[in-house]
Amino acid sequence: MARLKASSAAADACEPLRASSTRRTVWSREVGWFVAIGIVSTVGQALLYWALRLWWPPAAANLVSLLVLTVLNTEANRRLTFRHAAAGPARAHLGAGGLFLLGYLFTSGAVLWFKHAEPGASPAAETGVLAATSLAVTVVRFVVLRLAVFGSPARRRR
Repeated sequence: MARLKASSAAADACEPLRASSTRRTVWSREVGWFVAIGIVSTVGQALLYWALRLWWPPAAANLVSLLVLTVLNTEANRRLTFRHAAAGPARAHLGAGGLFLLGYLFTSGAVLWFKHAEPGASPAAETGVLAATSLAVTVVRFVVLRLAVFGSPARRRR
């Protein structure tokens, strides 16, 4: 009986370690998928921007490329990164809409500032600025998506 109580106490003491390990595993999986999807999305946005930039001004090319890739990125993250979250497609895409606006303003501002600072810059150079700025926006996007959009009410209270 004493041995049973001791093993039960040991199991109870290990419970926080298991929960911590599980959280780290989930965090690692989410970050891994988010990074992979983000890389594909950034490349896709850069290519689409570069192509559209041949005919359109920077802000318009950025708007269309960002809009198309944000919808695809949000759906991929909903299905792969945060697949166990209770958020449905409507909540995911509405939540990502605000992030889209923030991302558009930030990336367009960076490209327009770069275009002002370097008037003779090529679309390829603009694309590099766009990709670098998108990286900063992506970090903010992950945190907001994880905590506010796809986080469970219990996770948000913690």
